[in-house]
Amino acid sequence: MTRSRCAPKLSVLSLAMLLAACSVGPDFHAPDADVPAQWRDPQRAAAAASAAGATPASAASVASVPTLDTDPDPRWWRNFNDPQLDTLIERAVRGNLDLQEAVLRIVEARTQVQSAAAQGLPNVRASGSYQREQLGVKGFLESDGVYDKVDQLGAANSPVNAIAPGAGATLQSGANNLLNQLTAPVNLWQAGFDASWELDLFGRVRRSVEAANAQTEAAEESRNDALLSLEAEVAQTYLQLRGAQALHDITASLVDQQREIVTLTQSQAKVGLASQIDVKAAVAQLAQTQAQLPQFDQQIAQALNGLAYLVGEAPGALETELGTPAAVPPVPPTVPVGLPSTLARRRPDIRRAEANLHAATANVGVAVAQFYPDVSLTGQIGTRATNASDLSRWSHLFYSFGPSVSLPIFQGGALVSNLRMSKAQQAEAALDYRKTVLTALRDVDNALAVYRTDQSRRDALGDSVAAQQTSYELARDSYRKGITSFINVLDAERQLAQARQQYAQGTVQVSTDLVALYKALGGGWQGGDASSSASR
Repeated sequence: MTRSRCAPKLSVLSLAMLLAACSVGPDFHAPDADVPAQWRDPQRAAAAASAAGATPASAASVASVPTLDTDPDPRWWRNFNDPQLDTLIERAVRGNLDLQEAVLRIVEARTQVQSAAAQGLPNVRASGSYQREQLGVKGFLESDGVYDKVDQLGAANSPVNAIAPGAGATLQSGANNLLNQLTAPVNLWQAGFDASWELDLFGRVRRSVEAANAQTEAAEESRNDALLSLEAEVAQTYLQLRGAQALHDITASLVDQQREIVTLTQSQAKVGLASQIDVKAAVAQLAQTQAQLPQFDQQIAQALNGLAYLVGEAPGALETELGTPAAVPPVPPTVPVGLPSTLARRRPDIRRAEANLHAATANVGVAVAQFYPDVSLTGQIGTRATNASDLSRWSHLFYSFGPSVSLPIFQGGALVSNLRMSKAQQAEAALDYRKTVLTALRDVDNALAVYRTDQSRRDALGDSVAAQQTSYELARDSYRKGITSFINVLDAERQLAQARQQYAQGTVQVSTDLVALYKALGGGWQGGDASSSASR
């Protein structure tokens, strides 16, 4: 007998536990990034070098080349070996306002998680009220003729008076008092608690919490993406500053050289070895070179103001600190880039797209759960009295409790439309994930190609500077000896100036290309001081 009684109870308990663990809708599975095994540009570069008769080893000895056997350094800016750049990035992580806004959005997302989780917890409220009520009973009594019947009790011919003289008046008075009490306004005091708890048998709340957690992950990855972009922008702006200062110094040096040429030409003209045309041409070229200095001053000022903004300070705050020119930081001899298979874990935008897909998948489950019954437990307990002092008496206790079930039957197609929209958003998020992966692959391959080709261009420009320097010195010596015309000197000088400026610009471009490559590889947010500082 005992076993037969317990079996139904155990079956009901097992069914309740099974339903409590049920979450309708699709479960999320991390998507396959579907990336190639190797980067395309290094393979293409190796094939081109082999066709030209060069080996990858010899190419690596003269240029900074990517290596595939090691993942990129998360603190990539330290490879430039510039303490000033390291300090600027640390200050930007602490003081940049855009990054602080991204951190606050994470706080907002985490609050949404708590709000979603609260829907699955019991909701308990305390309540208290006071009301003065007039129920309108007198009107009903008058309509039913109750007052007329009471008045008849006091009549002389009342049957009550016939039995006992004067009894009718007594009954009439008592009845009137009773009616006055029943029809008088009353005071109603009430205090108590009420509670409700949604059992979430079909996982609507759990799917909502899952979606909120995924949205929090997306907000965190947005912060990581903002951190990565900030570090890259600081590095590029700093490199542009050093490049503008280098170009300013080169141009100023050219101005000094051209002043010497002007002096030489004037001396030659005094002794009849040069014409006034040569003098005017030298002066004109000097003025043309001097006209380039203001544009470099402008670039320096804009770079300084840009860095001040990135670190969260006012314009001019870094002028004393960075105003002294310094060399452009050289690129390292090797650049670890890793394999494409690890890119999806490094790039914050891919991780954010995956989190958005997770949230959209969970929202499909929320939409499906709305088709199922909503089961809740509700209860109420308290005391009610016409006098406040009676609220503490046990005899004034009232309570109610029990389950409630709500089942959607007809809502004009709203639930079906909501489900279709959720599925469409999930499909859109899946496409966005795939598009983000393709964009990342394109960014890395483009950055590798640009970095490689710009290095080749910079090396060629270096050879051009060496050749133009020799040509200029030969033309100047020949002019002093009267062997060649002054036009050859001016032309050699102009070509040398252009070559030196182009080489300086090419050097800056290679360094900024490396920053763009590190950004495309998704480095700079993983752990360490910068990431921890940004999350505070």
